[in-house]
Parts: sequence; C-alpha cells; structure tokens
Amino acid sequence: MTGDRFVERGASLLEDLSQRARAQGGFVSKLAPDLADDAVFLRKLKPSLVKARIRGESRTNGRVHSDTVSPPPAPPPKPKPKKKRSGPNPFVVAGAALVAGVFAAKLVDWRGHAHPRD
Repeated sequence: MTGDRFVERGASLLEDLSQRARAQGGFVSKLAPDLADDAVFLRKLKPSLVKARIRGESRTNGRVHSDTVSPPPAPPPKPKPKKKRSGPNPFVVAGAALVAGVFAAKLVDWRGHAHPRD
C-alpha cells in the first residue's frame, strides 16, 4: 500500500535523523532516543496495521514487528577543554576604577576652591 510505504519512509527518515544526532554529540545527542521512539511509534500508525486492529485481526500488544535494528549505543562524550582566562582580574580593574574616580573627585573639588563663583 502507498500509505504503508509513506509511513515507513517517514519512520526511516526519523531513524536516520536519530543516528545522525547521536553521532553529532552535544545537546543534539540528547534528542536521539526521542527521535528513535518517534520512529517506532510512527510504524505503529501504518494504515494496514490500523485497519487490521480495527477489524480485530491483529494484536500487537504495543509491539511492531520490523526488520530494522536498533542503533548502537552512543560513544561517550568528549571532555571540553578548559578555556584560559585572558585579561586582568575584574576585581583589580574595579579597584583601579574606584581609586581613579576618587582621585578625579578630589582634583575637581580642590580646583573648585581656587576659583569660587560667589
């Protein structure tokens, strides 16, 4: 049937996407098991199987007989290298800015007494 082929093609695409996501690693690899489960669920929705279940001819008990093999387990994730911090310590920068601000305020205040505006 064309409907069965259409559903099988969609399930195969989901399995391929799941395998590619698992191989890619990172956050995307966490989605791989869900995509594989979606492929299994999609196979349960084949029109011929639905029609047989409606007629009472087929009892699958939630299992779909397919000739596909489950994908191999994912390789362990690679450890990320630690980033080297570059630049000065932020506390030193904030302290220097505070000292420079106090110095500028004292300078302006001192020069303000030299030329009063009374």
